[in-house]
Amino acid sequence: MAVNRITEGGLSEAVVAATPNAPDGTPAGRARFFNAANAFNIKLPAVPATQFVDEMRQAFADDTATGEILMDNGPLLDAEGPATTPLVLARYLRVRSGETLSTDHVASGEILFVIRGSGETVHAGETLAWGAGDILFLTGGETAHKADADSILWCVTNEPALAFDGLRPDPAARRVAPVHIPAQEVERQLSTVLNTPMADQQAGMALIFSQESQERRRNIMPSFTLAMNTLGAGGTQRAHRHNSVAVTLAVAGENCWSRIGEGRMDWVQWATSITPPGDIHSHHNEGSSLARFLIVQDGGLHYYARTMGFSFEDD
Repeated sequence: MAVNRITEGGLSEAVVAATPNAPDGTPAGRARFFNAANAFNIKLPAVPATQFVDEMRQAFADDTATGEILMDNGPLLDAEGPATTPLVLARYLRVRSGETLSTDHVASGEILFVIRGSGETVHAGETLAWGAGDILFLTGGETAHKADADSILWCVTNEPALAFDGLRPDPAARRVAPVHIPAQEVERQLSTVLNTPMADQQAGMALIFSQESQERRRNIMPSFTLAMNTLGAGGTQRAHRHNSVAVTLAVAGENCWSRIGEGRMDWVQWATSITPPGDIHSHHNEGSSLARFLIVQDGGLHYYARTMGFSFEDD
């Protein structure tokens, strides 16, 4: 039997699997076999260094209706459904004033940042009133976002990770709970970070978000890390790499850019960008004000698996 192997160019190549001596359609007949020569040579398409500018512009367009705008690389990545990166799906939520957007994401965690507007979210039996600059964490499943003013929210979930294994979350087994971090609390905590001297081996000046049940892991949810990174005027973040992917929202900063591998990516405010796993990257602020960028990584998984692989380029 031939199965498909995805090559680096994204093309399909037939690989022959050995079949059992058993009737088709039976448990024994469903087995397939490979050998050491053809089982470990899978080459999947690389995660591209992407910036989703068109999707951001659609979210901000005056005539965009209430709904979701996905940043979907799924077909390119050979994913099991919509995916921004293999384990992460990002989207913009547009909610018109007086309207409600109902979602039912098959995820065990959702991170939301309110780009503009105000309203309230009903989720898991709780009501969270939000405004611009707030951060929300939800636990997936049925959710209703009602806007008091025209609103845009940035939303990142782990839907692709669950789709990979064909799983649905069990609400009774969740180890996290909804969290609301108002903008003023973000500012209060960030001020403390910015007034703390940076250690020699510190990657940057960032506020890391967690929650009560995840203090030991220092993550917002078991598989994802969330941080508000900053970069001072005229500053450069030391070039580094890690095995987790980074999904980044450019919150503030003029004349900022990132080096990713051998390429340059100029920031566009409110656009979402992808730093591929393993790529050397650095961030540069050639403007006159503090730059901020909100970053979601699948770092919780890599820390738990002992595969984070963080290193500075000049080490």
